[in-house]
Amino acid sequence: MPRTPTTRRAAVGLLAGALLIPAPTACSSSDTAANASATGSASASASGVPKANLTVLAAASLTDVFKAAGAEYEKTHPGTKVNFSFAGSQELAAQVKQGAPADVLVTADTKTMDGLKTDVNDPTVIAKNRLVIATGKGNPFKIDDLKDLSDTKIKVVLAAPEVPVGRYSKEILDKQGVTVKPVSQEPNVRAVLSKVELGEADAGLVYKTDAETAKDKVVAVDIPDDQNAVASYPAATVKDSKNAAAADAFVTWLAGPEGQKYLQDAGFQKP
Repeated sequence: MPRTPTTRRAAVGLLAGALLIPAPTACSSSDTAANASATGSASASASGVPKANLTVLAAASLTDVFKAAGAEYEKTHPGTKVNFSFAGSQELAAQVKQGAPADVLVTADTKTMDGLKTDVNDPTVIAKNRLVIATGKGNPFKIDDLKDLSDTKIKVVLAAPEVPVGRYSKEILDKQGVTVKPVSQEPNVRAVLSKVELGEADAGLVYKTDAETAKDKVVAVDIPDDQNAVASYPAATVKDSKNAAAADAFVTWLAGPEGQKYLQDAGFQKP
């Protein structure tokens, strides 16, 4: 049957309508990549580090400096939150072994970290420290050196021997042949410092950086290098971390110039 003008116009209209409908396969691979990139950037900070809520287990002696450093890290890595848990290194190690959720571990000695080789990745030493004798304000007993701590009239408090600072304390006292009968043995260095601050003890062995945090309440008596011990602080990511990339970035930052400035300003020595 011959087509009428009306029929031809209808056919043309249908063809034009079909050309205006985008085909399902019209999205290019570059568009797909762009969309994927946009989606990925939503979970990463402007610094390129994945956003995350990090849990950092850290030795008690790092309390003040890590709080300050963590605030700076959050500021320069938007979307990342750093949550700290401070305690004695031996207690933190036990938490990691028991599977407590954690992303980063920082201890006050390499021995504790070495016992966690199946639980953490290779550590990086981020700082070092030394011991001092912390005495009451004004140093009323005129303590000048380690041998003075053997005086039974002086109430001395030490950290427990399983705690890094307690082990260091025993090491340097034994080296000098000094016998001390502590009035108590504390679970971490901050507890030792607190006893001296509150007047519950006349003296205690603490890290130099801890004494610095309470210099208005205690006097720090230096211990000569040849009688002292050097504490190393290794930092490692936890193998079971669900934020591996963000955890690794934080450890790298601590070992880098920004993190090192905070540590050294607080009195820690270079690693």
